[in-house]
Amino acid sequence: MKEDIISIARKTIDEEANTLQQLSKSLDHHFTEIVEILYQCKGRIILTGIGKSALVAQKIVATLNSTGSPSIYMHAGDAAHGDLGMVMRDDVLVCFSKSGQTAELKVIIPLVKAQGTKVIGICSEKKCYLTENCDHHLIIPIDQEAAPNNLIPTSSTTAQAAIGDAIAVCLLSLRGFSDREYANFHPGGSIGKQLFLKVEDIYKQHEKPNIGPNATIRETILEMTSKRLGATVISENNQILGIITDGDLRRMLQSEKNLSELTAKDVMTRNPITIEHGELAYQAYTIMREKSISHIIVSDENQYKGILHLHDFVKEGF
Repeated sequence: MKEDIISIARKTIDEEANTLQQLSKSLDHHFTEIVEILYQCKGRIILTGIGKSALVAQKIVATLNSTGSPSIYMHAGDAAHGDLGMVMRDDVLVCFSKSGQTAELKVIIPLVKAQGTKVIGICSEKKCYLTENCDHHLIIPIDQEAAPNNLIPTSSTTAQAAIGDAIAVCLLSLRGFSDREYANFHPGGSIGKQLFLKVEDIYKQHEKPNIGPNATIRETILEMTSKRLGATVISENNQILGIITDGDLRRMLQSEKNLSELTAKDVMTRNPITIEHGELAYQAYTIMREKSISHIIVSDENQYKGILHLHDFVKEGF
């Protein structure tokens, strides 16, 4: 039974992958024209559809908005009952329908075109209402749905989502959409934080563990305990000399017999890894993972500013 389940799943995925390969090969001047129209759109890109196509349209709207192309979703059924008022002359209406014969689209397309709004149809039938009545159209080739009996939208909706992604990526490339702009649209997510959150936004949340090079082991432990970061920086005139972590203390206890004569400079790790306070927090996180360290010192041209712990990045959702 388990083998049957895996076989069915693989067949489904393979069928959808085959559809995507056909879609890629089928792209022609129709796709280029549609991208250029959407790029030059002075209003909003409005996507509509019915059923599964409507759900895909909503996903594409989210992708377009997040990559700098102002878009809204309009349910084709609701459009005939008042929502059509959201469509303005300078907008572009994009209609998704596998058959291209959706009854609700037949109602709204003539009305939208009458006010001068451009209409784009994306479907899987070469001869249908959308190809004959839209200003521009794109055919998504579908030989077979992945579901049994060729009934349930599977390959077709996968292909619709893929063409939406392709359009969105083409548009962001034409606009020169930057990482900074993407971050501006995603300030609350972990992706956005990777693009805009800086080291100085985090380290100031902590106290600043700091001792001199001649501090005793007892003073070192007390400083680390009071600041609760599992480490302390050793500095002189605010110049960074080294760092002592919990791990350094454990190794010291295992190897040294006479602790009373030791000072911080005898235990510290010299030339510790640092990062400038104005760098992106994600850069600090990347360095810590690559070096397998739990702490990184924040500096300003070797002037000690603060310290970050790996837990800070877990807390931020990295």
